[in-house]
Amino acid sequence: MRPIRLHPAFDHGAALRVPPPSDKSGWRTLWAWLGQDARALAQGAGVQVRTPEGQVIARSGDWIVLSHSGSFHVAHSVRTCDA
Repeated sequence: MRPIRLHPAFDHGAALRVPPPSDKSGWRTLWAWLGQDARALAQGAGVQVRTPEGQVIARSGDWIVLSHSGSFHVAHSVRTCDA
């Protein structure tokens, strides 16, 4: 007998980190994963991602998360400031 599921299985989604500018393989993987939901920044050091909140810029070290709903979200890494 199969158990009755009261809740659907939760899909935790997936995430990729924005690679440094010199990581060509990492960028190829990121572009293939993002598809039409992103475009490159002019400086080449980041990507502009379409999210439910609008366009968000992700730079090297930030995480781009694909949620279970199919939307991308950007989690920014901590940035250091020059004094």
